Amino acid sequence: MDNITTLRIAATLVSFATFIGILVWAYSRRNAQAFEEAARLPFEEDPS
Repeated sequence: MDNITTLRIAATLVSFATFIGILVWAYSRRNAQAFEEAARLPFEEDPS
């Protein structure tokens, strides 16, 4: 394999690992409450 192919493979694997990491972070139960609160923000009354 030439160097450019190796670089492309590495970039693809890093991108895929990053994508999987974002999925795990977004669907973790530890972050669920924070995401629920953020989802309700547009519907809360404006205090001013």
